[in-house]
Amino acid sequence: MATEIERKFLVKGDFSHQIISSQRIVQGYICSQPGRTVRVRIRGERGFLTIKGASDEKGLSRYEFEQEILIADAEELLKLCEPGVIDKVRNLVPAGKHIWEVDVFHGENEGLILAEIELAYENEPFKHPDWLGIEVSGDRRYYNSMLTKHPFTQWE
Repeated sequence: MATEIERKFLVKGDFSHQIISSQRIVQGYICSQPGRTVRVRIRGERGFLTIKGASDEKGLSRYEFEQEILIADAEELLKLCEPGVIDKVRNLVPAGKHIWEVDVFHGENEGLILAEIELAYENEPFKHPDWLGIEVSGDRRYYNSMLTKHPFTQWE
């Protein structure tokens, strides 16, 4: 069983000069129940279907299954998704021995910038770049599945 270990932070500074690649991502959720999500994603010219289980109590680890699917199938499956879509540009930014995924959101989540790092184990040390803000791992408001229901632009 594949386990994803991930930490998530707000971004407070400029990381743009460190980007090594960028790609647009559009995604929706066929199911976004507490404890399980089924996501359809188009990343560049590729489609993916992802199933994720419940997060642990700290919000750092959870089961993840991802399978590449035909782009035409992903486009069709997006039509079946729950209301709300995530539209973002994912930037890859190296820091130390890790590559950060820095997502700049658009549409209903315009203004939100999140940085995620995947780790081999929960307490793995990692470099904290100077553009990194506060940690929001485990804060459900920042889960993509929640951002489709309660977009950042509607927060008070």
